[in-house]
Amino acid sequence: MQEGDDRTLLVASHDEGLLAHVAEDLLDDRELNIGQMPFLVDDIQSLEPDVGEPGTRGTLETGTGLLVRIPPWQCEEYGIDHPGGDTPVFWRPEHTTEPLLTQLESNLDQKHELFAHDDLPGPSDVDGDLFDGYELIKTFAVPVTVTEGQEMTYVLSKWKFNYTVRDNDHRRHLNLALDCGLGERNSLGLGFMNRQINSG
Repeated sequence: MQEGDDRTLLVASHDEGLLAHVAEDLLDDRELNIGQMPFLVDDIQSLEPDVGEPGTRGTLETGTGLLVRIPPWQCEEYGIDHPGGDTPVFWRPEHTTEPLLTQLESNLDQKHELFAHDDLPGPSDVDGDLFDGYELIKTFAVPVTVTEGQEMTYVLSKWKFNYTVRDNDHRRHLNLALDCGLGERNSLGLGFMNRQINSG
């Protein structure tokens, strides 16, 4: 990175009020510091990504690593060795996709409870899978600063998730994944998704 380079910063949230507040602050003070690096904000745009109308086929690809941990009380159910204690186990390919997809749906249910109207069904309340198919791109371990002065190593994965929008509920669930991210620790920038609409 060189001085004078142009960069794009995406700020994502399902909370429109929070996004409006961030935009207002950046309009008031165009200098943004990330760590020790100062940036000058020259443009702010609002984006409203959408997976498309019912019938639309597309792909969600992880733009950042996806963090999925299997709680200790579920490890035996999936045949996963657990070292003991209360620590969850990071998902790895040898665990199969069943616990991964179950945890993703459960986590998206939690986000749905936070941000959706009570009368709308969550991802686990409707028939059908969230995704038609999936492709693991890679798994990797990275050190992540979880709080100031505390760093942990997380096992992350990158994916392509294929979908066909079944109905408006399914569309809302997929759009929630676009807004909030999939998996855990989205506030640290993990699990954010990019959308690709498939033509034809």
